[in-house]
Amino acid sequence: MQIPIENIYYLLCYAWNKLDEKDRVSISIDDKTELLDLFAKVLINVSRMLLKRGIDRSYVDYTTEIAGVKGKLEMSQTLKSNLLFKQRTVCIFDEFSANILSNQILVTTIFRLIRTRGLDNELKAELRNLLRMFPGIQQVEIKPLLFQQVKINRNNHFYGFIMNVCGIIYESTLPTEEHGDYKFADFTRDEKKMNQLFEAFVRNFYKIEQDKFTTIKKETIRWQFSDTGNDSLQYLPQMETDITLENENEKIIIDTKYHKETMTVNYGKEKIKSANLYQLYSYLLTQQDQHPKTMNATGILLYPTIEQEYNLDFKYHDHNIHIRTVNLNTNWKHISSRLKQIIQFDKAI
Repeated sequence: MQIPIENIYYLLCYAWNKLDEKDRVSISIDDKTELLDLFAKVLINVSRMLLKRGIDRSYVDYTTEIAGVKGKLEMSQTLKSNLLFKQRTVCIFDEFSANILSNQILVTTIFRLIRTRGLDNELKAELRNLLRMFPGIQQVEIKPLLFQQVKINRNNHFYGFIMNVCGIIYESTLPTEEHGDYKFADFTRDEKKMNQLFEAFVRNFYKIEQDKFTTIKKETIRWQFSDTGNDSLQYLPQMETDITLENENEKIIIDTKYHKETMTVNYGKEKIKSANLYQLYSYLLTQQDQHPKTMNATGILLYPTIEQEYNLDFKYHDHNIHIRTVNLNTNWKHISSRLKQIIQFDKAI
């Protein structure tokens, strides 16, 4: 499924819940822009904005050998190193520094991009120039858990967007056989990653772009089974919706599915993927004995597509079931309009 680069960027910004930052970070995208170049352009622009604002600084602890004494003296290490006769010591002290984790991740990511094969040469040159503007900031070995250690607050909230960009670059660049070089792995070809991205995008889109439903969330649904007394319930798998939208009177359960092919073909005829329909059907079955508004809860299977649109409608007891698609290979305004229309059942879709 070939999605335009600009739309991929929109999907990411909604999924990260960073739409405000997307609007502030102006980048030029055309049909010739590659995904790797897009990430480089974004990183260059956010870094420039960061430098204009002023990079984040904090007190950093250092343990080092110095002349004289500063901060806390580490006597045991000083004696072991025979430093006293040189009038030197090992001390622990703190300094107000830009050499903190968030900046280290940013600098490491810039360096990683420079060493990634296939990146536009002009963008590489811009990235090299950027590195010179972050003196004294060390590189770190990036691991997934490292991003969770960056503390975002009101004063440095822009770093949240920067860490998202660095994270996607880290996940999409892999070491080559040549030491220090990297190759780009296009995550849009990974159906599992794109399924997660599409789900997060749709959920946050509805959080931001509509006001009909006050609650938008993932929902854990309880099985409507009784325990026979032998603790069997603990072995049931957890049911969790991709997206649940609720207000005082209505409830919609949306199950998003990202597949290269929206439908299966049996004997020359298109069919809905049965596993997807069974899953949505089971969600609706559990709504029978809960709050009155759930008795007529609506279920929607939502697929992305780049070609044919589907609008299929069914009914099970008091539950309406809809199969809908959204074309990701079209103008963004059309995508936005389509998603808004999908949850407005009093209007033609």
